[in-house]
Order: sequence, then structure tokens, then C-alpha cells
Amino acid sequence: MVKTGEQHIQALKDGRQVYLNGGIVRDVTTHPAFRNAVASVGKLYDFQSRPANLDLMTFRTPDGKGRANRIWQLPGSYDEMVERRRALETWTELHGGFLGRAPDHVASCISGMYMGMDIFEEYDKERAGALSDYYHHARDNELYLTYVIINPQADRSKAAHEQVDEFLTAGVVDEDSEGLTIRGAKMLATGGIMANEVFVTCIQPLQPGDEKYAVSFTVPMNARGLKILSRKSYEEHAPSVYDNPLAHRFDENDAVLYFDDVKVPWDRVFINQDTQMCLKQFHATPAHVYQNYQAQIRLMVKMRFMLGIAKRITDTNGVTNFPQVREILGNLAAEAIVVDALVHAMEAKGQQRGEYFLPDRHTLYAAQVVTQQLYPRMMTTLRDLAGGGMIMLPSSVADFANPEMRRVIEKTQKSPASDSEGRVKFFKLAWDAVGSEFASRHTQYEMFYAGATFVTKGHSFRTFDWDRCTGMVDQMLDSYSLEDELSRIRADTVSAAA
Repeated sequence: MVKTGEQHIQALKDGRQVYLNGGIVRDVTTHPAFRNAVASVGKLYDFQSRPANLDLMTFRTPDGKGRANRIWQLPGSYDEMVERRRALETWTELHGGFLGRAPDHVASCISGMYMGMDIFEEYDKERAGALSDYYHHARDNELYLTYVIINPQADRSKAAHEQVDEFLTAGVVDEDSEGLTIRGAKMLATGGIMANEVFVTCIQPLQPGDEKYAVSFTVPMNARGLKILSRKSYEEHAPSVYDNPLAHRFDENDAVLYFDDVKVPWDRVFINQDTQMCLKQFHATPAHVYQNYQAQIRLMVKMRFMLGIAKRITDTNGVTNFPQVREILGNLAAEAIVVDALVHAMEAKGQQRGEYFLPDRHTLYAAQVVTQQLYPRMMTTLRDLAGGGMIMLPSSVADFANPEMRRVIEKTQKSPASDSEGRVKFFKLAWDAVGSEFASRHTQYEMFYAGATFVTKGHSFRTFDWDRCTGMVDQMLDSYSLEDELSRIRADTVSAAA
């Protein structure tokens, strides 16, 4: 069985405790703050379940249990990695890259951890067994996972255990034969409203004394005591798909999770109070590279979408053939293809790790550094291209229902590329992608989802082959010497005197 949209939507009617606007949302599948985003995720599963898409989107599991989505595939070769990427690329095109935490992201993280099973075996065989069992459980049941891997900001000059509230950050408050009891908060549960389960851990470096926060586990989103504190819903404030075509359908939401003494059974615990292993699960295994490789695939597709917005802006305004505009578009195209090229380079330069084929680590980190700068710069360029075109629009789709207003709209919304309705429709989309509150959140997301810039640049520094570069410099330096040069000068002097 391959999961369908209806199966996923029905699974979300599980009594999860979602807090919004001072109350509890009883059913995220029908509430106006979330229902359209939930439906958009449902369409992803419907797409994969179509017979024509099965080979593209799914693979036969090695243990013969049937087919699973390629988000759980563990490539053994370059060709298999490319095959998986094409599936993720196609899935992403359905939402234009605006679902940053779609099901393929955290699945990539868990898969990467599984590919580093030897690291977990060295740490604790029982915890390794729990991870192995969970990977197969999540794969075979096509679970949509989110994660929370960042601690609440609070006083950032202090370690987690030094905060005023000992359990501001989610940590172990009790441990017994059944498992761990967790109390405190974690962020940022992007997509958590419509996920089945959440992976909870810490990617930030932890200090001595922070051991109780150094855990790694999964729980269902409806776990007893788990409170989901939603941010403002952009979807709720975008009731018309015509006025906000992206926010209306793809507001994946972000949330703070508060663990009010949540019980986690041992078969869901992968790390128990070990600060070093919390870092190793990401960086000693392929997890960090594999999950961010997926993120770059998504961004590659999103950059194409934004490039389409740019070209349509200039076409709509009739300025595409202006030399200075072509220069801008050409530069945007060059920047967008950088992301595409880096994704393909990660694959082409990939390496074997045992039985698995993995993307090149440094190329991935180089892509993160570059794209953190490219995306906000592209947003600024799109604003320059559009000018006031994205602002001076009818207040809402309801204006078209008024005959007098529609007559004025038809006179004032002119374009050489479309009629007034088409012009308004396009610029409503452009504003939702570039300038709306939804768009601003996406700019912030793309700037920081991979971490602060000093973190990504640090990864790039750490993984680059500096020896190869300095070796070339040393080879050049070794090809001549001061003594040889002085000998030459002395010889020339003697020769000249003779």
C-alpha cells in the first residue's frame, strides 16, 4: 500500500493539542488556519499514489515489504542518488519549494542517521536497535516527520542548564524502566501541525552540565502532555486563493513545542543524556549532509519558481527587451543556475560510505553559504523589477464583483502581455511570493534554516580540502630558493666582469 492524501488527512484527526489565538484547535484538517496546507500535503501523497507515478516516486524496499516513498531510499550508487533526487525534485515542484519542511526533509535526516548506524552501535547497541527499528517503522508506515532541534533563545549568553528555569529547554526530568519523562520547550516545529510525529534532539553545541538536554527521540504529535503553540496563521488571514495563492495553500506553519512531562518509551529513545553523541548523530553520520542535500534540492526548485516570477514581471510590464532589464534577468539566471549546478556537483563528487553513496560534504556546505546570500538578494531584485506594480492592486477579489469597480480596474490595470484580470492575478501571486507577510517569513526562513551564517561558513571552512590548495602553493615555493637565486646573481656578476 502506498499512502494516499485521504489516509494522511484522516491520521491527523488524532486529538493533538494545538494552541492558536487563545484556544485549542480540535481538528487541524478542518480549521481555517490549517486546512488548506493540510490539503496541499494530502495532494503530495495523492501524487505519489497514482499508478503512473509509482516508479518515479517509490522504490521496492530491500526487505521485500513492498514499496516506500523515495524520501526513505538509501542510495547505494550515484545512479540511485540521481533517481531519488528526481523524485524529490518532482514532488517539490507541486508546491514551488514553499513547503520547507515537507515530508522529505526529516525523512532524509532519519535516513542519514540510519546510514551511520556504526556510530550508534559504538555508542549503545540498544539505542542503535531503537533507531534501526524506527527507521523501518517510519518508512513502512510513510510517517510525515517534523523535528525540533533548537533550544528556546532566552538568555543566549548562558548555557541551557544556566537559565533561570531549569526546564525552559526540554530535558529529562525522570527516567525509569519504561523510558524517559521530558519537560520543557523546543523549537521550531515547522510543519508540525500537519506531521504525524516529531523528532526531538539538539543540534546546537551543549556544555558540561547540559546532559539532561542531550537526548534524541521521537513521539507522535498527539503524545499525552505535548502542547503545540502555533504562531500566527497566514493561511487564516488569506481566505482567498486569488488574493494570496501561496499563503492560502502552503503556509506550513511553525510552532513551539512544550513537553509537559511527556513519557517517551525506550524504543523511541536514540540518545540518552550524552552531549557528544548529540553532535555525532548529525556530523559523524551522513544525517546533516543528507538532510541539507534535500533542502538544496528544494531551494533549487524554488529558485526556478522565483526566476519565473522575475521574467513574468518584466513581460507583464513590457520591459523584457530593455538592455538594462535583460542584464538584470541574465544575472538572476546565472545566480539561480549556481544552485542547480551545486546540487548536481554534490552528486557527481559524491563518495561511497560503506554500502551507501553520499553527496559531497563540502559542496553541500558551500551551497548553504552561497544560497543564504542569494535568496534575499533575489528578493530585493524582484522588488526593483516590479516597482509599484505589486502594491497598486485591487483590495481583494471582491472588487471584481462590483461592476463599476471592475470597469475602473479594466481601465487602470494595463499590460501588453495580458488583460487586466491576468495582470492583477499575476501581481497578487508575485506579492505573495516576494512582499507579503508569508513571503517575509520565507525570506527569513531561507536565510537561517541552515543556521547562522557563521555556522554554515564554519562548516565550509571545516570540510574544505585546504591541504590540496596550500600544497600547490608549497609546490610553487619549493620550485625555487633564495640560495639558487643568489648563486645565479653571483654567476651573472662573474660573467659580466669577464
